[in-house]
Amino acid sequence: MRRAGIERLLPAAYQRAAGPGSVLGALLDVMEALHAPDEAVLAEIDALFAPYRAPAPMVAYLARWVAMDHLVTAPRRDVPLPLPLNRLRDLVTHGAALAAWRGTPDGLRTALELATGVTGFVLDEPADRPFHLVVRVPPAAADQLALVDRIVAAEKPAAVTAEVTVGDAPAERAVGRASVPSSVVAPSSAVSAPEEPS
Repeated sequence: MRRAGIERLLPAAYQRAAGPGSVLGALLDVMEALHAPDEAVLAEIDALFAPYRAPAPMVAYLARWVAMDHLVTAPRRDVPLPLPLNRLRDLVTHGAALAAWRGTPDGLRTALELATGVTGFVLDEPADRPFHLVVRVPPAAADQLALVDRIVAAEKPAAVTAEVTVGDAPAERAVGRASVPSSVVAPSSAVSAPEEPS
């Protein structure tokens, strides 16, 4: 708030006493300076909630808002995030859609692809092991197995066991289909039929 705005809030007698060089005038100058940082933040408040514009610490906080807190939980504050900031921004951007598809093959695969930056994850349900999921990690993401384990544990259906392996599997055994989305996460089976002309 500017000095003139603060001064207008004062009673008339104080306004007359707040002239240049007065003690009250100096106090109003200090009040204006103290308000400046907060006003700068408030002028750009929408940037705090936009994943691609928010400062790095705020992105980790936003991840908790969209149920991605299992990716940013660290034992100490000085421990770095388990994934690069740009991938965390992608996950926050798609967090609401990922939450809607949690527990599905498409949701799990898309979360893995966004978090690792690698495509080609294969989800396999062996016929001889019901309620078991084998997540085959592409070799390009083999160095991120700890992150993959955390995502699989959080995103798989609760009644399903899972194992994570590195390697490829025949595509005909894979369940679901997904790819890194451009703007929204939607399962490939959710494509609507074209409308008929009336």
